[in-house]
Amino acid sequence: MSAADGRPPDAGEPQDKPAEPSGLLDLLGVAAVLLDDEGRIVLWSPQAQGLYGYTSEEALGQYAAPLLVHEEHWDLVIKKFAEVMDTGRSWGGVFPVRHKDGTERLVELRSMRLLDDRGDFYALGLATDSPTLRELEREVALSTRLISQSPIGLAMLDTDLRYVAVNPALERMHGVPAKEHLGRHYREIMTAAKFEVPEAAMRQVLETGVPMVDQATIVGRSPADLEHHHAWSISLYRLEDPQGRVLGVADLVVDVTDRYQAAVEAAEARQRLALIADGSARIGTTLEVGKTAQELAEVAVPEFADMATVDVLDSVLDEHRRASGYGPAVFRALAVQAAYPTEAAEAADPPGETVAYDADRLATRCVRTGRPILIPRVNDDDLAQIARDDHASTLLARAGLHSYMLVPLTARGQILGFLGLSRTRNPQPFDEDDLALAAELASRAAVCIDNARSHQSVRNAAEALQRSLLPDHPPSLPGLQIASRYRPAQATYEIGGDWYDVLPLDDDKTALVVGDVMGSGIDAAATMGRLRTATSAFADLDLDPAQVLQHLDKITAGLEHYIATCVYAAYDPHRAACHIATAGHLPPVLVRSGQRPELLDLPTGTPLGVGGIPFTTTTFGLEPGDQLVLYTDGLVETRHHPIDERLETLRRLLDAPGLSLEETCDRLLRELRRPEDPDDVALLIARTQPFASGP
Repeated sequence: MSAADGRPPDAGEPQDKPAEPSGLLDLLGVAAVLLDDEGRIVLWSPQAQGLYGYTSEEALGQYAAPLLVHEEHWDLVIKKFAEVMDTGRSWGGVFPVRHKDGTERLVELRSMRLLDDRGDFYALGLATDSPTLRELEREVALSTRLISQSPIGLAMLDTDLRYVAVNPALERMHGVPAKEHLGRHYREIMTAAKFEVPEAAMRQVLETGVPMVDQATIVGRSPADLEHHHAWSISLYRLEDPQGRVLGVADLVVDVTDRYQAAVEAAEARQRLALIADGSARIGTTLEVGKTAQELAEVAVPEFADMATVDVLDSVLDEHRRASGYGPAVFRALAVQAAYPTEAAEAADPPGETVAYDADRLATRCVRTGRPILIPRVNDDDLAQIARDDHASTLLARAGLHSYMLVPLTARGQILGFLGLSRTRNPQPFDEDDLALAAELASRAAVCIDNARSHQSVRNAAEALQRSLLPDHPPSLPGLQIASRYRPAQATYEIGGDWYDVLPLDDDKTALVVGDVMGSGIDAAATMGRLRTATSAFADLDLDPAQVLQHLDKITAGLEHYIATCVYAAYDPHRAACHIATAGHLPPVLVRSGQRPELLDLPTGTPLGVGGIPFTTTTFGLEPGDQLVLYTDGLVETRHHPIDERLETLRRLLDAPGLSLEETCDRLLRELRRPEDPDDVALLIARTQPFASGP
């Protein structure tokens, strides 16, 4: 490692108390022995006693050679002693000495000539245990080699967090020469705000002595490589000498870019899988084209893109419009979803609008080639091809659009439209993996959109057929106001058998009919049409309601095992009386002014088609302002609530004085119906009003 020149870290003015000894010298235990010019021992250090075994009393005044050296080495020792004393040249090496206990030990010996103030010469011998010294040398050599050649960045900082030493690996990581580190504070080199975290960790390690291993990962660019992001793992250790004196902190930096990138890629893969799973669960919850498109956009934002748009070719939604293979392409915008308010959303086509894109626009190219388009980095020319016009291009530029993808919506071999994805705040550009993910989402969503489109087409045809079988209200009815609604089932495209009818009768009377043929489909609608026609015919005979139901029962019994429920009421404004009979139908609700709505307690009767059981007519009076509410079971029956609870809710909703009949119908449907309800609804409300008989 490179170290600072000059004074040691603790150099300075003299201190009142002595400086703490170096642990390294204590570890070596250097022994000092001084000989006079005749070779007698005149000074003996405590370390010499530890090395040789003799006390100072036993050694002082003795000739060194006989005391410390085996006889076979005397000639060499005396010769070397003479050379040192005569020439003044120092001598050193590994030499075997005799310990007091008789054993032989190897010591690392250095001898030199000393001169005192009287001109006398002495020989100073410095020695330490050779195996200990060799071990220390090996450790130092190994540490030096490891530090200099290690790919791990290593630095030593003093207690003020100033660099004392750095190794070549850290020098390369920082892109700063080692000599420019030395003496400078950690934050002078690592200036970015993110390095406040390891700085605080260093102070904590200095204070507590508890190492921090691989606990801080910093991601960014270094001066050594400004083009790419790197990730570094930092470990910190407090450095102490053998006496426990704190020397500083060791900073170990490992480049973990590969590991970090692998973790990022794994996290992105998990995120992609989660996004696909989320899309599978959230896209296609209904059979509505617009809702399905909005679900796709909401899945993509904000986890994947900052903004998503979904547009479908107008010819896909309008079967009467033919798609053109040249010139502008006409799209109908279905959904726009942005992660935050942005001008990019203003540049998108508002949902519901129909917009033409020129042939050179990317949207047109995408749907005509059926190929996705990826623009990792958007430039001005790209903006002109993305936007529908110059104004939209300006808005996209101001919003900071920098990466863009277009993916065709393809289902069953037909291109329906496209999914557009934009990034503005997210700094990462879209890549090929993102394109594959977008294609997977678009593929799943396209099938759902196509299903919804097909469903909507069939549903529109079925609803048109159903409505064609329902009556228009007579322009005026004696003594009555009428409001009605028919709602097809939301969860299926099959038409149902619910119907209502308002039939003017002789003598200013009016028949009110609501019925429900069990089942759905064309057969149920056909049966409903037959029963409605028969009801109208029997009503013209001015029959009692029970008699009308009796005739309808006979007809229904012959209609291929179909059964139906029905309520038939005849109102006579001259007598202000209502005659009513039911065939297995839910009870009507009577709403009288100033009173709580009540369910009429009528003989239920059996459904039409059962046969053989007579029906009963009930008569009651009606005052001006009273309301009679007839409905089919689709209004109140659900899979999750008891029927009594739902009927009570119906009564509560009808207890709203002041509402018009139209408002009452809308309120009932709004509060009682849900999108997932599997049955259709027929609703008929009649309110009595003052009636003046003619002369």
